[in-house]
Amino acid sequence: MSEPSPSDRTTVERGQAAALGINEAYISLLVERFYEAVRVDPALGPVFAAAIGADWTPHLATMKRFWSSVALGTGVYEGRPVPAHARHRDITPEHFERWLVLFRETLEETAPCPDAADFFLERAARIGKSLKLALFGLPGLARD
Repeated sequence: MSEPSPSDRTTVERGQAAALGINEAYISLLVERFYEAVRVDPALGPVFAAAIGADWTPHLATMKRFWSSVALGTGVYEGRPVPAHARHRDITPEHFERWLVLFRETLEETAPCPDAADFFLERAARIGKSLKLALFGLPGLARD
């Protein structure tokens, strides 16, 4: 039996997301609430403020496109996360851990159901791990 095509996988994933109550409206709510928490977080707030500046509107729009692409397979995000994060030298591996904690807390408060929270959390953990590996390499290796 052959592997499903990318478009078939996207269709299946979109159906799974829809069944969990995940749609563009929920993604917008998730992103807005998450970044409200980030802004006031003592560890992440200053890092994000330094990177984003005073106007968070473009970043929020980018993150909504990103999560729409990740969760719904829309393909509307066209960014490059690794270079976007690599230029911010004050990011540490610990920031990724805190980011995931806040993301989990936001999901617990907003997700339409526990399975929807798990759906996002699984993807967020994988994304965070990939970014951390790209930025910091294997444990014990320092970034230049």
